[in-house]
Amino acid sequence: MRRVADAGRVQDFMRRLGQRAEAGGRVYLTGGATALLLGWRSTTIDIDLALEADAEHLLRLLPALKEELELNVELASPSDFIPELPGWQDRSRFIQRDGTVDFFHYDFYAQALSKVERGHAQDQSDVRAMLDRALIDPGTASALFDRIEPKLYRYPAIDPKTFRREVDRVFGRV
Repeated sequence: MRRVADAGRVQDFMRRLGQRAEAGGRVYLTGGATALLLGWRSTTIDIDLALEADAEHLLRLLPALKEELELNVELASPSDFIPELPGWQDRSRFIQRDGTVDFFHYDFYAQALSKVERGHAQDQSDVRAMLDRALIDPGTASALFDRIEPKLYRYPAIDPKTFRREVDRVFGRV
């Protein structure tokens, strides 16, 4: 049985992944891992992350690390739920380098918009925390939604009108 993760366990995961990597790469943490490292949650059930497309060498290290650390590690990012935001990599905040691996928080705007779309209670709380900590600006979040709105047809599970209504409510365009 896997244990919940706290900030220390996420840090340990990053350190060990960086130590074992034979080549460099970028790892983008998202969801609960971001919330832990920035301090608005104390635990999460899994570490969600995205890897660069050419990071198969890192992907191969994940199964052993999951077992060793008794962690749930999932390949999941906002672009699994909503269209990729333009410029997300440039807005992804650097966390640290371990070995030759650079760790980033996946773009806060992409995280927030995907959480608004999902709408779970924890997601709503996370978006509020991002706003309270000034990690995202409501106007910029709305403008980025405007940029991806024409691509929502690629995500048939999304109801564009409901998503628009929620973005307007959360980011104050009502």
